[in-house]
Amino acid sequence: MKFICYKDKILKAINSVVKGVASKTTMPILEGILIQTNDNEIKLTTYDLEIGIEYVMECEVQEQGSTVVNAIMFSEIIRKLPDTEINIRLNENNLLEIECEGSLYKLATMNPEEFPELPKIEVENSIELDQNVLKNMIRRTIFAASTEESRPIFTGCLFEIENNKLSLVAVDGFRLALRTIFLTKPSNNFSAVIPGKTLIEVNKIMTDSFEPVKIGVSKNQALFEMDNCKIVTRILDGEFLNYKNVIPTNWETRIKVNKNNIQNSFERVSLISASSVEKEKKYPVKVQVDIGKILISCTNQTGDAKEELYVSTEGKNLEAGFNPKYFLDSLKAIDDEEVYIEFGSSISPCLIKSVDNKDYVYMILPIRLKE
Repeated sequence: MKFICYKDKILKAINSVVKGVASKTTMPILEGILIQTNDNEIKLTTYDLEIGIEYVMECEVQEQGSTVVNAIMFSEIIRKLPDTEINIRLNENNLLEIECEGSLYKLATMNPEEFPELPKIEVENSIELDQNVLKNMIRRTIFAASTEESRPIFTGCLFEIENNKLSLVAVDGFRLALRTIFLTKPSNNFSAVIPGKTLIEVNKIMTDSFEPVKIGVSKNQALFEMDNCKIVTRILDGEFLNYKNVIPTNWETRIKVNKNNIQNSFERVSLISASSVEKEKKYPVKVQVDIGKILISCTNQTGDAKEELYVSTEGKNLEAGFNPKYFLDSLKAIDDEEVYIEFGSSISPCLIKSVDNKDYVYMILPIRLKE
């Protein structure tokens, strides 16, 4: 095997696949990158038995072949080489030679035949949309996915297609994030829960462009295809939350507020809340809604903070406690100038919604305030 490539191109390929490398494994082969040549291109593949990533790039192939090399060592060497042409070849001793200007490195390799094959997916349903659209939808929901492995289904994000509308839903038991968009191409109705870790990596690989990304699903696997990259991942088993039934449809108190103003207020008050010696949840931020204004406050052994905002109010006066981080995460995911914040009672979920359209909802559960 022998090929010549430019550093920037192969580094982009390595950066795209490296997240499919196993970090903790008893199988050294899973810590490697499979390199295969084909005519005038090479294919890099990584697979940790949960997520597999393939990246194809054009280059000058002089001898066909394949090998597996340790991903971390290979990527670090390439990263530190000069920005120019790199010659890579597998020598007669099965060492991978990396040559660039005056630099020469020789790395031990592994048998490519021992590298596990990526699952072959018989796609049953698929959708296609612009990369920048999907990238935005994931970024604005994934923060609400659970990190608790005790409930694996909530560590993923629900992709639901219904009547040609794509909904992405993430939930962790304390909050929910929902983003929707109508697809431009017709699609069947289907749903799948994709692991959050996979979506984070998909988001890093996608670009803010109008280039398409295709998502295909089978019974237990999903496939993301974009540019010259493919990502294969398992679909999470289990029953996802019936989110339509838990999002309140009525409110008793509603405010209309400038998004940046209330975000800034929460950021300042959370300085007191988060500085508590004890757990943050014991000192929630108190939200009081009166006619024409909202008061956000927190008191603990560290100090006292109060922020008053004049807002448009409807309905009853209200007092409730919230984790400020959940409010901030949701507000930071919104670009709108103004938002509605809807409350039920002091123990009912709170909703943050768009004033102009219905393409997102953020739901936050309250925390009981101490008497």
